[in-house]
Amino acid sequence: MKRVFVAELSGLLGQKVRICGWVFRYRPLAKTAFIILKDCTGTVQCVAAPAKVNDLALKLDDAVEIIGAARAEPRSKQGFEFDLAEIRVLNRSGHNLPFNSSADISGIGQETLLDYRPLALRNESVNATFQIQAEIVRGFREFLTSRRFTEIITSKIVAGGTEGGTNLFQLKYFERTAYLAQSPQFYKEYGVAGFERVFETGHVYRAEPHATSRHLTEYYSLDLEMGFIDSVEDVIQLERELLTHVFQAINGKFGEVLKAARQPELPSMLNVPIWEFGECLERLEKAHGRSDLVDDLDPEAERQLCALAEKENGVPAVFVLGFPLSARPFYTHPGRSPGASASFDLLFRGLEITTGGQRLHTRESLEAAIKGKGMKAESFEDHLRMFELGMPPHGGLAIGLERLTALILGISNIREATMYPRDRNRISP
Repeated sequence: MKRVFVAELSGLLGQKVRICGWVFRYRPLAKTAFIILKDCTGTVQCVAAPAKVNDLALKLDDAVEIIGAARAEPRSKQGFEFDLAEIRVLNRSGHNLPFNSSADISGIGQETLLDYRPLALRNESVNATFQIQAEIVRGFREFLTSRRFTEIITSKIVAGGTEGGTNLFQLKYFERTAYLAQSPQFYKEYGVAGFERVFETGHVYRAEPHATSRHLTEYYSLDLEMGFIDSVEDVIQLERELLTHVFQAINGKFGEVLKAARQPELPSMLNVPIWEFGECLERLEKAHGRSDLVDDLDPEAERQLCALAEKENGVPAVFVLGFPLSARPFYTHPGRSPGASASFDLLFRGLEITTGGQRLHTRESLEAAIKGKGMKAESFEDHLRMFELGMPPHGGLAIGLERLTALILGISNIREATMYPRDRNRISP
């Protein structure tokens, strides 16, 4: 008998079918037993005669197969129940699980939830986190494909770093040394020379010795790069439209999840302002008396700027443009003001979620920038050669998926928005 999903039962009332899933809740009474079965599409209440289930010693989170028929039931939220005719246990759950998937897990420690990740993923709140995360990736891919971007897949084993070789994980690669990619930046630029507009979604690696609630050593990056731009503002405008598209989809599909997490509806990003870096420092000094920042923003400044932006524009977000060129990677294009770069960060709800900008696109300018950083141009010969192939003016950005997921749901620790987090202390499961 073909297996059907819970979501399909409303169209199969009265028909004998087979459903499979986990025992989400179980309530045996004297005359009737109630089993809430959960599969990847939802839950259904199964009604059984006690004789059908008593000898099975069912437990929560057992994997089971049930044969029966759905019956209309106006008192049910779904409008039907499932009358159980046969049941078979496919695999039993353990006797000493630290929690059950249907339990209130708010009091369960984070390490335990990670150690028993598959069980936690069946919990409605944890499951919703990663459903929203999947929607972000889907929306990112959908929007860019509609804008003539080509999805590329590039290597995560590289010969050197995109930022001068810092914070790299070293690998023994046969008879020589290789590294885990800290960014697909170079490959994205090569993609521009071949396709003009490209994007990639994939893991990147940073060997930074952090152990904080906002850092990971392996995170998932949503990257794009586009050619023939006139200025960095072209990249910023694309991101405004991209995030608006993604946020509208999440509002439509997961509005109830946002409410349950006590989070507001996601805003349109079309009118998020651009503030120059120097302007941001002036605003911080005027509003908060701060004069301690020089070439970057600290976490407190990011929160303060988002609060100022929300007060002025109604959205807690701002593009900070024109960071000092000396503090940005060598491939960054200079900005309009002396010493400034054509690069930006997008701050949203008090946290940086995007870094982007315009890139240098000629070999001569890149060589000069590399030497200006105190590095040897010969070490980048393979990279520089790609800029002799008609590389157009281009720019792009990268969005940290886990950070964005956490911000959307008001999650304070990024590990909770990472299915299997990798940080300074955890490399399993």
